Amino acid sequence: MLVLWLTTIFPQLRPLPCGQYQHDCNGTTAAQLAAILCSFGLISIGAGFVRPCSIALGADQLGNKENLDNERLLDSYFSWFYASVGVSIVLAVTVIVYIQDHFGWQVGFGVPALLMVLSVSVFLIGSPHYIKAKAEGSLFTGLFQVAVAAFRKRHINVQLNYNDDSYYKAPESELLEPSTDFRCLNRACIIEDPHMELKPDGKASDPWSLCSVEQVKIMKCFLTVLPMWSTCIMLLVSFSQPLSIYQLLTVDRHITPQFEIPAGSFGMITVLSLTIWMAFYDRALVPLLSRYTGLPTGISPFSRMGIGLFLSIVATVLSAITETIRRNKAINAGFEDDPNAVLNMSSMWFVPQLALYGVAEALNVVGQIEFIYSLFPKTMSSFAAALYTFGLALSNLISSLLVSVVDNITSARGNTSWLATNINRGHLDYYCWLMTFLCVINFLYFLAVCRFTDKQKHDDRSSLFPEAEEEHSENKCFHGV
Repeated sequence: MLVLWLTTIFPQLRPLPCGQYQHDCNGTTAAQLAAILCSFGLISIGAGFVRPCSIALGADQLGNKENLDNERLLDSYFSWFYASVGVSIVLAVTVIVYIQDHFGWQVGFGVPALLMVLSVSVFLIGSPHYIKAKAEGSLFTGLFQVAVAAFRKRHINVQLNYNDDSYYKAPESELLEPSTDFRCLNRACIIEDPHMELKPDGKASDPWSLCSVEQVKIMKCFLTVLPMWSTCIMLLVSFSQPLSIYQLLTVDRHITPQFEIPAGSFGMITVLSLTIWMAFYDRALVPLLSRYTGLPTGISPFSRMGIGLFLSIVATVLSAITETIRRNKAINAGFEDDPNAVLNMSSMWFVPQLALYGVAEALNVVGQIEFIYSLFPKTMSSFAAALYTFGLALSNLISSLLVSVVDNITSARGNTSWLATNINRGHLDYYCWLMTFLCVINFLYFLAVCRFTDKQKHDDRSSLFPEAEEEHSENKCFHGV
């Protein structure tokens, strides 16, 4: 943020402004481009460090095995964390944008830079008092070691019954033997020759040939989480509706005769509905639902994710119906070749679908992070948020690819593309129905994943991690939708 702010202070770091009657403007130099890209790169890297770890660090402060309401406390924390994210986004696109528009870029970029300095200062002041989980090496190195070790020992018959001493365990481990799910991976922790595979101190001679039971468990957790995580990608893709700004520009956005909502501000409806739902669910619904389900979180993470996916289907259906109505009104009014014409149609038609998107995201995201956080040990708690952030980035790429494919296919042989810039001639409603179909397929896939995960849990009664079971009591939350 400081580098970005400096580009507004020093004229040498930005191109000269174009004159009123100047046809050829001065281009950007390599140094100016390097400065702006450096700032964007540092912001991206910084966000990559902060976002996955901030939610996990906060959860670590609340973990208390002696607290019987700890699971409810963590669930409430996850909800309020994402509610605060929603509030911050609203402030960013309203207050900060207002400052930038009315006071210029120097003040507009200076305020966020100052806020970041304040944020870091508060963090450093509180740092000595934080509970800090000790890092235990790279997650992916351990995963690769398990895969390689299991492949090297592929000749071992895992159907045989091995005693507890046949498995390599980390010191002070509470896990005596691996679980029966993904049994082929159990080969990685079976000791064939103690003299060759173990050092005198009891540690593995070659971690690429012999892994601990804990490493195998983490690998199994990772394989269990991946299918469930993949179900959220289609949900996030459905949020990225192309040409939505063009739709809003063609309808009446006036609240009063003097006040008109900017088309770009309608995204705040999704953020506001997400924030309001988080607070309403945590304060009102959870106590009510807990009486009937017996779960301190109201409903299980699976149920939360499933309801979120179902609401995303309803939202895409509403978007398709709304666009069909809007397009028919435009054609009937004779505006087929005039995409800039404003129709006699209120922008409030778009509010229900945008609000449903916010509620769907609130349910699915919190449920997913709670589910992933409960499976892994505390030292890997940031992995849940990191997976969600990665899914968000991946969904944006998939959405761009899907838009390109649909545009190329539907515009073949001189036909008008579904996603034509002139939305009155295109068929954005067809694209919305396509998204609805993909969301339905994704929901069926989610139900299959739920059944598979639930079956695994019942087949293996032991907890994936005793620490996770004590802290989260997740054995009560494996109920199918």
